Amino acid sequence: MSQQEIQLRIEGMTCAACVARVERALKRVPGVQEAVVNLATESATVRADLSAVQVEQLLEAVGSAGYTAQPVTEESPAPLPSERSEHELQVARRRLLVSALLTLPVFVLSMAVHHPSHGLKLLQLALTTPVQFVIGAPFYVKAWHALRARSANMETLIVLGTSVAYLYSLAATFWIGGAVYYETAAVIITLITFGKYLEARAKGRARQAIERLMRLAPQEAIRIRNGSEERVPISAVQVGDLLRVRSGEAVPVDGEVIEGFATVDESMLTGESVPVEKRVGDSVAAGTLNTDGVLVIRAQRVGADTMLAQIVRAVERAQAAKAPVQRLADAVSAVFVPIVLLIALVTFGVWLLILKADFTTAMIHAVGVLVIACPCALGLATPTAVLVGTGRGAELGVLVKDAETLERARHVDTVILDKTGTLTAGKPRVNRVEVLNSMAEEELLRLTAAAEVGSTHPFGQAIVQFAQEQGVHLPPANGFRAIAGGGVLAEVEGHRLTVGSARLLNEEGITLSPQAQERVHTLQSQGYTTVLTAVDGKIAGILALRDEPHPTARDAVAQLQAMGLEVWIVTGDQRVVAEAIAREVGVPSERVLAEVLPESKAEAIDALQRQGRKVAFVGDGINDAPALAQADVGIAMGEGTDVALESADIALLGSDLRGVATALKLSHATVRTIRQNLFFAFVYNVLGIPLAAMGYLSPMLAALAMSLSSVSVVTNALRLRRAV
Repeated sequence: MSQQEIQLRIEGMTCAACVARVERALKRVPGVQEAVVNLATESATVRADLSAVQVEQLLEAVGSAGYTAQPVTEESPAPLPSERSEHELQVARRRLLVSALLTLPVFVLSMAVHHPSHGLKLLQLALTTPVQFVIGAPFYVKAWHALRARSANMETLIVLGTSVAYLYSLAATFWIGGAVYYETAAVIITLITFGKYLEARAKGRARQAIERLMRLAPQEAIRIRNGSEERVPISAVQVGDLLRVRSGEAVPVDGEVIEGFATVDESMLTGESVPVEKRVGDSVAAGTLNTDGVLVIRAQRVGADTMLAQIVRAVERAQAAKAPVQRLADAVSAVFVPIVLLIALVTFGVWLLILKADFTTAMIHAVGVLVIACPCALGLATPTAVLVGTGRGAELGVLVKDAETLERARHVDTVILDKTGTLTAGKPRVNRVEVLNSMAEEELLRLTAAAEVGSTHPFGQAIVQFAQEQGVHLPPANGFRAIAGGGVLAEVEGHRLTVGSARLLNEEGITLSPQAQERVHTLQSQGYTTVLTAVDGKIAGILALRDEPHPTARDAVAQLQAMGLEVWIVTGDQRVVAEAIAREVGVPSERVLAEVLPESKAEAIDALQRQGRKVAFVGDGINDAPALAQADVGIAMGEGTDVALESADIALLGSDLRGVATALKLSHATVRTIRQNLFFAFVYNVLGIPLAAMGYLSPMLAALAMSLSSVSVVTNALRLRRAV
């Protein structure tokens, strides 16, 4: 079965009932496994078996439900958020202007003349009819499609409410006489159109974050071929091309610096404001800004493969995802409109038959119920908060995989930090070489570094780098074997070398002298990691390395603790070293898990989870995959293009550990906003419907309240742009 995700752009949705209808239509297509529709992003993500379903079938299914769909592909991408927003605003503005110009005299006449003549009734009819059937045409079309699909939506309520008022007034004009209510129909449609205009403006602001990401990459690049330069469209750049990036220009693609030196502002991707120096051999990412200097880079990833494109896709996926709390809103909306229709009918019957009101009064109160109950706010409550929250996260260098992660992160009470590369800079340096026998210091370094040449461990690589910096020639090593969490074994110039921890030497039957044990303990208590070297089964010396804590580590730990979170450190390093680092960053020694093998980190997390804790694990996203998967929330840290976006629930694009607190604060703020929005939407309907049924809300006030409820939900979500 060939499952694939298909992205669709949906037009015409207005409420939670619309979302439910489109989802049902898509899920009924044979071969579709899952369909998630998002009102705020006006999109659908469909997971389907492409051997059993064609994209055209999906488009037809959406069309049969009364909406328009288009596939989103690289050849036919979705328009920029600003383009969609501007189009929506222009349409809404024109509709509002026409509707207001026609409605205003109808409203004034109804207020000024309580018993209008036949001529005034005809004038009101002439002004109201275009509002009802031209401005209101989209409502009728969508209501008709809903009726054909044997369901009901927001438009159903609007059409019923305004049509009843209009048709009654029409009868009063030509046949039965009495008061007319043209202003009720016209004002309701105008106010709802006004609400749509305000909503379009607010949604446009909500989409700005993803658009800023989309606009980071330049549209052209300077390509170098055969010694000459030419400016070409970014689409013409291929992997391997040489590109020149001048001062003040944005880097067009992901690549490697092969010439020049510059400082590059990566804040638009990582959220870190300090420019980064780039030299020959360094990586640069598309969208980052060359602030000073000139670089020549070799293109390594272009187009949809760049880190920027991956980030945009990750943010779009997160924004299109549905938070678990949204299921409650979906379940309610599925039965909400039919219940409202029943309540409106009961309201009409009670006023007419029990309270003995006249037909007109009963009708007006029933119309008020229909209008006040439109579930627009319910449909926008969750997706707008997720849209703004994930967009704000992307601006800060925090990528959230999906909306469910935001909810889980809110419950985290324990944060476990991997030490090397996360809490520390991940770039250990050799500080001293100490000989414990008659061997020369340079000879000890030469043999040790030669044994470590094949190692991928940061300590092994640091030893090799240090030896090369000292100008030491390294002989070849044979029989190399890496021991996970221990060290390496190798044969160099006929000598059997064992390089690594005291535990490894003990396992190899090598005994440390009291002098060696004391020296190791002294160095470790000073915060050094010790690598021991044994030659031919006898201890020969110690190399002391130090991986300095990241400059922001102490502040990051303090922020997490200020949030009421317990901070732990896990490392494969010796306990004495780990505790020394813990003291520097403010973590109590009893919360240090030291000498933990890589494969045992997940077990350490599980042990804390069995105590009832909700654990977030922060690692490098590559070597810590099991621990990231075991944690309730896995947070991967990386240096720009090095981050593994698929390895964790949350990815931090920078090396600033304070991003962990930012991510958790963002989750709290987003979930809090979702709950506020849902509470407001539910309370609005719970209070509004009875008030309208009891006659305390006129249809016009109900229309105004309904329109402003949607705007207030989106506006509340926009506060997330300043939440962190």
